[in-house]
Amino acid sequence: MTSDATLQDYESRGMRGRTGFGRRPCVLVIDFQYGMTDPACALGSANQDEPIAVSQQILAEARRAGVPVIYTVVSFREDLADGGLFMTKVPALSVLKHGSRWVEIDSRVSPDDGDYVLTKRHSSAFIGTELQQVLTTRGIDTVVTVGCSTSGCVRQTAVDANAYGFRSVVVRDAVGDRSREQHEANLVDMDGKYADVVDSEAVIEYFRALGPEVDQGADAS
Repeated sequence: MTSDATLQDYESRGMRGRTGFGRRPCVLVIDFQYGMTDPACALGSANQDEPIAVSQQILAEARRAGVPVIYTVVSFREDLADGGLFMTKVPALSVLKHGSRWVEIDSRVSPDDGDYVLTKRHSSAFIGTELQQVLTTRGIDTVVTVGCSTSGCVRQTAVDANAYGFRSVVVRDAVGDRSREQHEANLVDMDGKYADVVDSEAVIEYFRALGPEVDQGADAS
């Protein structure tokens, strides 16, 4: 766990401010696909089991409140022509090909009818995808992020959400990483600079308190 001294140091430097929750959130489920959640894959890790269990609760509350749910998966062409330098840096990504089991969303957090699923090829869910357009069209002001990995795709997406003008919220116990040390370190740094890192209880309470404006925002598309 991060020491109180580290947190106090961030605060003393003018970090760890709060952007808070807005009125029209979405849940963004980052890469909970078998290639990341099944240890049989080189990229997979059982460290995702606990975040998936928490995400199940968050998704249930979001759907009850009419909060839109958006999923991302990393998936490449069979010939890997769209892999780019990301593939050069991480050759293990080559198993994530269209149509393979490794790009299927884990059944424990399967999409419902009406959920939006987009394919990405970079760590950020915003780069090379339609995500910003989907959020803007639906009037979303708050991106609540769950998924994996904390130090990679979750972090980059949370940073970009902030940069594009969305309230960026990362759910501490609903994101996971292959490395628990990197998980903790990146949560602290995101919370200091780019996103509000909160526990699932706070998100569930937020969803339960939302009024009918959420449904109107979800239907804006």
